Amino acid sequence: MAEYHLTTPLTDEDIAPLKSGDVVFLSGTIYTARDAAHKRLVDTLDRGEELPFDLKGAVVYYVGPTPPPPGRPIGSAGPTTSYRMDAYAPRLYSLGLKASIGKGRRNDEVKQALKDYTAVYFGGTGGAGALLSQKIKAAEIVAYEELGPEAIRKLTVEEFPVTVINDSHGGELYVTAKR
Repeated sequence: MAEYHLTTPLTDEDIAPLKSGDVVFLSGTIYTARDAAHKRLVDTLDRGEELPFDLKGAVVYYVGPTPPPPGRPIGSAGPTTSYRMDAYAPRLYSLGLKASIGKGRRNDEVKQALKDYTAVYFGGTGGAGALLSQKIKAAEIVAYEELGPEAIRKLTVEEFPVTVINDSHGGELYVTAKR
């Protein structure tokens, strides 16, 4: 396992060397989106309209944060189970999304999209939302405010810790860890 410090937006050159099991510390901008937001993003694309943020090089964090306590930009921000976004993820990867962050396994279509579009799936540490929120320095809603915790937020992160679960070469930590 190797350790990387990457700054968004990510490129193919950032993603290509990553292998399942590597630890990555992300800095820069990441976006939040869960089920309802993913459906709206795909509906927006189907209508030929512009998305509320640029997918090229983007990282999407599957999270529905809690309200922020006084003096903090965000509340607890732990990862959501990722398979609920699997129906939408391949299309977003095809349009330039470079990484997603969540927890749990991905389906075969998502894993193929990671290979086809040089992208990765990162695992966030489940149950550590309060700790992860400390790596989030700013948060602002950029779309679908009426969705509350599921609104799309632009987060500014510093050294946000994630682990490569599925890499762009077909490697999967959940498989190799069992060996």
